[in-house]
Amino acid sequence: MSEDCLVLNVWTPSLHGPAKRPVMVWLHPGGFVLGSSGAPVNDGTNLAAKHGVVVVGVNHRLNAFGHLFLGEMGGEKYAGSGNVGMLDIILALRWVHDNIGQFGGDPGNVTIFGESGGGGKVNTLMAMPSAKGLFHRAIVESWSPLRMSTRDDADQVARKFLEQLHVKPSRVDDLLTIPASQIIAAVHARPFFTPVVDGCSLPRHPFDPDAPAMTADVPMLIGTNYDETTVFGLDDPGLFALNDEDMRTRLKGYLHIPDDSKCEALIAAYRKNRPDATPSDIYFAVTTDRDFRMNAITQAERKAAQHAAPAYMYLFAWPTPVRDGKLNATHTLEMPFVFDNIHKVPGWIGNAPELQALADKVSSAWVAFARNGNPNHAGLPHWPAYVSKTRATMIFNNECKVVDDPGKDERLAMSSLPQGSVPAL
Repeated sequence: MSEDCLVLNVWTPSLHGPAKRPVMVWLHPGGFVLGSSGAPVNDGTNLAAKHGVVVVGVNHRLNAFGHLFLGEMGGEKYAGSGNVGMLDIILALRWVHDNIGQFGGDPGNVTIFGESGGGGKVNTLMAMPSAKGLFHRAIVESWSPLRMSTRDDADQVARKFLEQLHVKPSRVDDLLTIPASQIIAAVHARPFFTPVVDGCSLPRHPFDPDAPAMTADVPMLIGTNYDETTVFGLDDPGLFALNDEDMRTRLKGYLHIPDDSKCEALIAAYRKNRPDATPSDIYFAVTTDRDFRMNAITQAERKAAQHAAPAYMYLFAWPTPVRDGKLNATHTLEMPFVFDNIHKVPGWIGNAPELQALADKVSSAWVAFARNGNPNHAGLPHWPAYVSKTRATMIFNNECKVVDDPGKDERLAMSSLPQGSVPAL
């Protein structure tokens, strides 16, 4: 990677056409620490050519280069330092507004969409005043952080980071003399960076205590995958071979539940609808809900509560057959279907003939939403907007269907945990 990272990738079916095309701006995964919009699975060729949209991929500053908050130590000169990575994205959106018409795109119909860390970027943009009016729809895939770092938390991270680099808090400008390679080495040792509620570029948390009023008119599509956390078993293979005792011990530590009875009640709720589940299955189900699905549900609830633009909820449940099927519907698995790029990642999703039919349904839903703020299309059953009374959710699988409040027992059990057991970020 390079410090010369502020670039865009643009895919369009034609520079000319009878009508302006919807624009879909992709924000890549990788937290706020790593990644690129240039990954093959995120190639926008098929979305553009098959669906008549313009796709834009954005690269921007990350980790310490994008989110090292020096405002407390460095004063006004560094007031916006904690959010410059997000300000890069806003600059890209301004470029889209000013120039996308030359690529056949409609600057008045721009959708931002992102997965994992990209979903966090979408959430953050929803609460940034300088982004208002630069996008008109928003899609959040597999990470719905409700809060970002406070100034105090970000300042503590920055002080520890400067200590690693042997820079005194009173000499913040010395960072400008340190080679980028040395800063990156320090990032590898302390890789936690996020946007900062600095009171300036980001004046509030994205979706806490409620949905931001400034983007109440922006429809949202929000969802998660059914087995998000199985991917972490690739770094810890023991997670796929837990016994009951291991599972309980891990969950108690993971959820910070000191009370055995509360932990047992939670496990019982998850076993109720999973009578054949292994201890590992239960572990992955609980951690997926804790780290991904609960925040997505809360976000959809708060968006729906505005009674303005709609929110639509999905759950991607198609299980990949690779690695003996143990990953199921894991984190990032929906991306090749969204981009209609199933041929690019056979090592991740296989090459079964059913894949194209599902890719057609998923990619068409994303494009329909980008086109008019509603993901319904002829290839899917009717998909109602999400409201707390019914909680209608599209289940994407070989058979796509709408289910009201899927996982209700698990949702209620997770919601009953003591405050603080389920972090917002």
